[in-house]
Amino acid sequence: MEIILAKSAGFCFGVRRAVDMARALAKERTPVYTYGPIIHNENVVADLEEKGIFSLDTVRASYAGGDKDIIIRSHGVAKSVLEDMKQAGNRITDATCPFVKKIHKIVSEHSAKGEQIVIFGSKSHPEVEGIMGWSDGPCIVISDENEADDFTADNGKELCIVAQTTFLYKKFQVMVEIIQKKGYNVYAFNTICNATEERQREAAQIASQVDVMLVIGGRNSSNSAKLYQICKKLCPRTFFLQTADDLDLSDFLSIDKIGITAGASTPNYIIKEVQTKCQK
Repeated sequence: MEIILAKSAGFCFGVRRAVDMARALAKERTPVYTYGPIIHNENVVADLEEKGIFSLDTVRASYAGGDKDIIIRSHGVAKSVLEDMKQAGNRITDATCPFVKKIHKIVSEHSAKGEQIVIFGSKSHPEVEGIMGWSDGPCIVISDENEADDFTADNGKELCIVAQTTFLYKKFQVMVEIIQKKGYNVYAFNTICNATEERQREAAQIASQVDVMLVIGGRNSSNSAKLYQICKKLCPRTFFLQTADDLDLSDFLSIDKIGITAGASTPNYIIKEVQTKCQK
């Protein structure tokens, strides 16, 4: 049986940077707190807790007491949240992914010009919630083509479109075209992370040539869920795993090729465990 492992599988730059910053700070002093789970992977979060790194509930009551070492995770936060934490007397380490920071800057600058901000993504995702918090005015969040079809801009307003960094690239292109055809003056910024685009392209390529595709990721990981969607369309026998324990090899008898990819919140050791179990 041949196993094809995606080269892009595993921690992305932003996640690795945030986790490394948290571990480095915890070596100096503990406890250290992160604003919400540092990444959407239960195994990594549990491992960090053993090192004195704990997750705060993302509500003001959790940091209002001050005098805490708080790390802003790679997803970023709203400008007001960042200011509140500082004013409460906490020590802040900002591990917001640089790609997300770029979106914050675009939204801040274009909303200040009076443009209507449109975000392609999931309204409930912490990254999107943070992006919305850098706009001077209300933001519109659009998640799919149907919502793009239904979208109507405020009269006379120019539009600034950005995307969640893990948004599907092909979907982004289609939705921009839908809105442009409505006749609006649109400034569209492809803010999807390069690593995300590469991960999605590679996953599609592998899924199209294997009998079984395995996608490894956290239960609440947005980018892992999108990888699963991409692979499922091309390989009906696509399975979503959190760890090697979720893998039942009896499902893969008489299989010639298995493909493996993993979301940006999946550590290498879990990927290796799944790969090793398949090889056995």
